[in-house]
Formats: sequence, structure tokens, C-alpha cells
Amino acid sequence: MMLVSIIIPYYKKKDYIKKTINSILKQTYKKFEIIIINDEPGELSKNILSFLKKKYNRIKIINNKKNIGAGKSRNKGINIAKGKYIAFIDSDDLWKKNKLLKQIEFMRKKNIEISHTSYEIIDDDLVTRGTRQAKLMNYKKLIKSCDIGLSTVIIKKSLIKNLRFPNLKTKEDYVLWLEIAKKGKTIHALNTKLTQWRKSKNSLSSSVARKLTDGYYVYRHHLKFSVIKSLYSLLIFFINFLKKIK
Repeated sequence: MMLVSIIIPYYKKKDYIKKTINSILKQTYKKFEIIIINDEPGELSKNILSFLKKKYNRIKIINNKKNIGAGKSRNKGINIAKGKYIAFIDSDDLWKKNKLLKQIEFMRKKNIEISHTSYEIIDDDLVTRGTRQAKLMNYKKLIKSCDIGLSTVIIKKSLIKNLRFPNLKTKEDYVLWLEIAKKGKTIHALNTKLTQWRKSKNSLSSSVARKLTDGYYVYRHHLKFSVIKSLYSLLIFFINFLKKIK
């Protein structure tokens, strides 16, 4: 078995983190390390995570001195990861027990460097509210829509040797997938629901404006599109986003 490094940025998720960790520890694929980057400075978060570390000795914890955001926190995890593969999961999401096994087998059999899976959308009561089907993604498709759930992704560490998440509040994962796809890499899809992505109450209304702002920033500044092309790309992206939430 190849070692998988599981990277989790933590910020104000005290009601969920234990369930997230439990879903990882129940994996049928056992060769993994867990790296939690604590991005919530203060004694409360340190105490919560220290308790988890004492209970589960497979956990490594990095305490940020100040809040730096999920993207930069994940970068810290990548820098110390020892695994051949890196898996990402947010601190309120859940994995099915065969998630790692099925996805690693899928990647090894087909010699894949990066993949994502289908996932369920759940609410705070763990009720399934929808699903998203994984689709094979290349650069052209990613420009129009980012149908990739971060907590479903596994990637070979060698693929991101010189790549990292940018410093954005949202869409930092989208930029990384675009950078990978720009190199001619295909993001392969395993169409099996192996992850549960938590959608908290009011998350849509509070995030739409930021998604649009950061989306424009991605097209204009990261991809160097013209103003008109950036606005057009953002419109197409937003239309596809609205289709997904119907």
C-alpha cells in the first residue's frame, strides 16, 4: 500500500471535526497520515485538536499563529506530507468507509495523477439534499464550470511539486485545478458517491457575492483574460452554477 497524506484545514468547525476524523479512521485503506492545520488561533481550538491527537495518535497538528485561510493552510500540509498521494477533506465533510481504497485502486489501475469522485450533499442533520456526479474535466470544461468537490480529490504529490493553492477566500481550489489542467492534465472522474459534502444553512446566500467577486479575480488576474472575456466567462460559470443548485 502507498501512503496517503490526508490534509484538513480547521477553522471554527468544533461541532463537526470529530465526525470527520471518525469517517477517516473507519477507512478500509489503512496506510495514511492525517495532517490538521489549525487556522483558528486561540486556546479553544488548540484544546479541541489536542484532545483528538491524544485520542488518535495518527494525527499531526500544525497551529497557525494567525488566520491565513484554507488555501495557505493546505499548502503547509502539502509541504510536510510524506505520502505519495495527497487527499483533501474539509473539517465538516465525511467520507464513506471505502473512499480511499476505491479511489486509490482506480488511480493505480489507470495510472492517473489526479481524480475526483461523485458526492452527496448533506445538511447539518446528515440528511441527503442532493448529489453531484463526477465528470472528466479538462481545461476547456473547467473554464465553464468547476464540478469538482474538494473533499473528493486525490492527487499524486509529484504532480503539484511546483504548484500550490493561491491566497483566495473562495475558489482557491478552482485555481489549482485550472493550473493543473493548463499543463495538459486531465482530472479523471470516478462516478461513485464516496464523499458527503456538508451544506450548512444560509451558506448559499452568504457566499454568492464572494463567489462572483473571486470568480472575476480568477479570470482577470490568474488567467489574464481581458475584461470582456472575464465577464463573459463569469456569466457562463454563474449560469452553470445556477443550474446545479436547482
